[in-house]
Amino acid sequence: MRHFPPRRIVCLTEETVETLYLLGEQDRIVGVSGYAVRPPQVRREKPRVSAFVSADIPKILALEPDLVLAFSDLQAGIVADLVRAGIAVHVFNQRDVAGILAMIRTLGALVGAAERAGHLAEDFEHRLAAIAATPRPSPRPKVYFEEWDDPLISGIGWVSELIEIAGGEDVFPELRHRQSAKDRIVSAEAVRVAAPEIILASWCGKKVVPARIRQRDGWAEIPAVRDDRIVEIKSTIILQPGPAALTDGLDAIVRALWGERG
Repeated sequence: MRHFPPRRIVCLTEETVETLYLLGEQDRIVGVSGYAVRPPQVRREKPRVSAFVSADIPKILALEPDLVLAFSDLQAGIVADLVRAGIAVHVFNQRDVAGILAMIRTLGALVGAAERAGHLAEDFEHRLAAIAATPRPSPRPKVYFEEWDDPLISGIGWVSELIEIAGGEDVFPELRHRQSAKDRIVSAEAVRVAAPEIILASWCGKKVVPARIRQRDGWAEIPAVRDDRIVEIKSTIILQPGPAALTDGLDAIVRALWGERG
């Protein structure tokens, strides 16, 4: 980086944007992902420079960033172009709750706000612990989280963990550590056999259609379908591995399971 802390930051995913706003460091942001919607003012305050797997490289370079923040191998192509252009890039790769908390602390350190970031992460840790410790009826309800509908893809690591923190039991916990979506593909028959009592769906930016879920062959006998417990959770609050998932996303899961806020 040319400056420390970096004065001009471009964020290619939403979670780093929200974290910088929560840290009071939003003035450093000069460009964001088109998917950034938290906090709401970001849409009018910051220019959009990227989608998720594509970006306007000339527009990013014109912003003269000291640092670009990216996420995972899915943005490797964008990162390679920026590195070749001489831009400093930090790529996060958090896939579970611990990783989200580490991202917050790391980002704080990168912008010279390590103490504030530490307090923010601790606040989230206390919140998660309090929700996890809330007395719930037994047994835990069995939950199937559907991240995509064709093919069927189950929830990634942090989603599976948040289901458990909320008091549920993920029906496919063995898949949570598989980073790639293609490695979390499940069959319709496997879901039927798992017999979830609640289906949570977030089709990665596409509106969930519960009727389409109910019409799947053999699914009428699944308790969640039979009892009409199919709940959409907006992807903006659950599929971003950042503050949104630990707050509004977790609250949405708690409501779906227990009809109350976290």
